Amino acid sequence: MSVSADPAPPTAAPMTSRAGGGRLAAVDALRLLAAAGVAAYHYLGTPTPHFWGTYDLTRTAPVLHALSRYGWLGVEAFFLISGFAICMSCWGRTPAQFAVSRIARLFPLYWTVILVIVVVAWIARLAGQRPGAPVDLRTTLGNLTMLPGPLGLRTTDGVAWTLWVEARFYLLMAVLLLIGLTYRRTIAFCLLWLTLAAIGRELHSSVLDEFLLTQYAGLFVAGMALYLMHRFGPNLLLWLLTGFAWCYTLTLLGDRVAAHAAPADRGGTPGWGVCAAVLTVFLILLALSGPGPLGRLRWRVLVYAGGLTYPFYLVHQSLGIPVVRGLLKAVPALGLVPAIGLGLCFSLALSAALNHLVDRRAGAWLRRRLTSDIAVPGDPVGRRTPPPDPPVRQPSSRTGTVCQP
Repeated sequence: MSVSADPAPPTAAPMTSRAGGGRLAAVDALRLLAAAGVAAYHYLGTPTPHFWGTYDLTRTAPVLHALSRYGWLGVEAFFLISGFAICMSCWGRTPAQFAVSRIARLFPLYWTVILVIVVVAWIARLAGQRPGAPVDLRTTLGNLTMLPGPLGLRTTDGVAWTLWVEARFYLLMAVLLLIGLTYRRTIAFCLLWLTLAAIGRELHSSVLDEFLLTQYAGLFVAGMALYLMHRFGPNLLLWLLTGFAWCYTLTLLGDRVAAHAAPADRGGTPGWGVCAAVLTVFLILLALSGPGPLGRLRWRVLVYAGGLTYPFYLVHQSLGIPVVRGLLKAVPALGLVPAIGLGLCFSLALSAALNHLVDRRAGAWLRRRLTSDIAVPGDPVGRRTPPPDPPVRQPSSRTGTVCQP
């Protein structure tokens, strides 16, 4: 992805509360909001000069450009939501169950989109056009592993760099699952993670950066703390953990702000204060959506929209932007903003098709096969075992008191 390529993949499938039952539609709505911000940044907020050819965003859509230039914060919002959603996905599962759920959720859609991008790029090349994505066999095979960065390859899908960030977070959660996922161990894990991440920053250690995700650790930890509040009820310790993680996050946010610097004639560098305020609003909305009153929302349309964010994230840049450029070339009288609107509609329609044909069918098939293949006699891969945690939330109240066993 050009210009500090962002975003992060939306996390799990439509999320279900294990504490109080029902789907967390408000959290899915936050996913949708984060995805909209990222798409707005790529289509309208990019500081890349001549991104749309002769059109200048600062003149064609000055207000939209000024607002959309902060849309890259949707990446940070996705990582924050991921901490909440993956902690929820892990709870009560074995490491094998967690691994199967992640593989079945992420890979079928990813493989499909990579192959579609390669096919489209080859068609463009045969038509005499210059494809934007690398299409040689070696690069394609490396990208199918979802590890192009570590393998020293360009990304076929520009947003794939964030999938490697997510994968390393999953590995850390798998370690916690192997140790045993409980309330107290999760808190200890979060505190240890943040402490070691801070040490890694102090030592300027690329090794610790790679394993501990030092840039994004605070976002993941804050999301995990909010999930613990959702499951067990808010308390002072969890609020202190959230506050510590957020101070860490906002301190390091300056690095990300600097990475999105732009020339003065294209808006200049985004202000740290504005970025910190926008990201804090996301934190507050997640707190209201999980442990807070918005968690009572049960709108199915939001749950469905949340399920589209991952395929939309995968296609909106690598496939949607070429559609807009094609429209501008074929129908120049259409104008930039209408062409962008049609490109986004195309991305949404393609996302819905991928969700129906790939995620719900191929993903479900892969999940069943992997669950069967990984099981051995006596292995409890198919059984859930509730963790022995001290505090238990009353199921009848989302904000009620915490009961001691």
